[in-house]
Amino acid sequence: MIDIKVPVVGESISEVTLLKWTKPDGAWVERDEVIAELESEKATFEISAEQAGVLKQGAKEGDTIKIGDVVCQIDEAATKPATVDAKPTEEVKEEKKATAIKPEIKKQETTAAVTAVPNEIKASPVAAAIIADKKVDPQTIKASGSGGKILKEDVLQAISNPGKVSFNGSGLNSRNVRREKMSNLRKTISRRLVESKNTTAMLTTFNEVDMGRIMEIRTKYKDKFKELHGVNLGFMSFFAKACAIALSEWPAVNAYLDAEELVYHDYADISIAVSTPRGLTVPVIRNVESISMADVEKKVVELAGKARDNKLTMEELTGGTFTITNGGVFGSLMSTPIINLPQSAILGMHKIQERPMAVNGQVVVRPMMYLALSYDHRIIDGRESVSFLVRVKELLENPELLLFGKDPVKTLLEV
Repeated sequence: MIDIKVPVVGESISEVTLLKWTKPDGAWVERDEVIAELESEKATFEISAEQAGVLKQGAKEGDTIKIGDVVCQIDEAATKPATVDAKPTEEVKEEKKATAIKPEIKKQETTAAVTAVPNEIKASPVAAAIIADKKVDPQTIKASGSGGKILKEDVLQAISNPGKVSFNGSGLNSRNVRREKMSNLRKTISRRLVESKNTTAMLTTFNEVDMGRIMEIRTKYKDKFKELHGVNLGFMSFFAKACAIALSEWPAVNAYLDAEELVYHDYADISIAVSTPRGLTVPVIRNVESISMADVEKKVVELAGKARDNKLTMEELTGGTFTITNGGVFGSLMSTPIINLPQSAILGMHKIQERPMAVNGQVVVRPMMYLALSYDHRIIDGRESVSFLVRVKELLENPELLLFGKDPVKTLLEV
C-alpha cells in the first residue's frame, strides 16, 4: 500500500480542502494519473497516483486536510482488471442518458425553429431539448444544477410559473434556509479584503474615457489580428499597455509599503482580476511593458482559462505590482475597487455606454466608460493618482501614443 499525502504548497499554508475525486473509490488508476483536486487558500491543484493500482480514498469531498496527512492509498499489489472503467458510475449514466435523447434533439433541430442555448449557459440535454421546443429564453430560467446548470425541472418550473422564481429549485413559497461551509479560497478573499480596508488609507478617484478610437481600431483590425496571432483583439491589451506606460511615469502607483520602506518596481507585473465559480482570483501578466499587444491577449486567454479550470499555479498568482479589474463584463457602470495587497493601487474598468457628450461645442453621442483608481494615500498623493488616471485616459483615447508613449508628430519634431 502506498500512502498519497497532501504536498507542501506554500510556506504559510497549513491545510487544504478536498474539492473532488476525479477517480472513484476502488477504481484502477495508472501511474501519474490525476486522482483528486485540492484547494488551498490561494489556489487549486491536483494530486496524482505515484504508482498504478487500486485507489482507496481516505477522505470525503469537502473535507479539510492538513499538509502531510494521508488523503488516499494506492494498492499497487492489486491485479489490473481486464476491462478498466476509467469513469465514475454517475458519469457513465449521464453519458448514456445524453445518448438516449440525441434523436429527440435532432428531431427538434429539423422540425422547429430552435431557441439556441448560448455557450456560456449550461443545460442538461433534456432541458436543452425542452428549451428548443418551447422557445424559452434561457436567461429567464433559474438554474438549480451544480455549477449553474439548467435542469429539466428548472425549465418546466419557468414554463408553468411565468414571472415567478424558485430559489435553488426549492419550489415556490419556500422558506428554506441553507448553510454551506466557506471554502479556503473564499476565506482568504474575505480576510484579505478586510485587511485591505483596515490597513490602507484607501481613496478612489474617477474619470471617464471615450472608447471610440479603440473600438474603431478593433473593428478595423480584429480579423487580421486573429488571423496572425490566433487570439481576439480585446480591450485588456489596450488597458494593460496604457497602465504600463503610466506606471513608468508615476512609479509611486507601482510601489508598495514594507514597514518603513517604499519598494519601487522598475517593471509592470499587472494582475488581472478573473471571476471563477469559486471566487475571485488575480493571476499576473509579467513585464507588460516589454511584451506586445498580442502577447498580452494570449496571456489573458491562457490565465483566464487556467482560472476557470482551477489550474493556476502559485507563481502565476503572486508578485503583481498593480491590478486591473473589469466590472463592466457584468454590467457595472461605476464602482470603487478594493486594493489588492500588498499593492498600492487598482484600476477599475466598467461598462461602455453611449452617452451624450459635448465635443467642440456640439452634443454628440460617444461610447464612454467610467474609470476608477483606488489607491493607498499613505504612498500615493492626490497629484500622482489623478495624473496617473488622466495619463491612462489620454493613452486610451489616443491609442497611437501607446507606440512611443508620446505623440508621433511631436516625437518626429523633437518638441
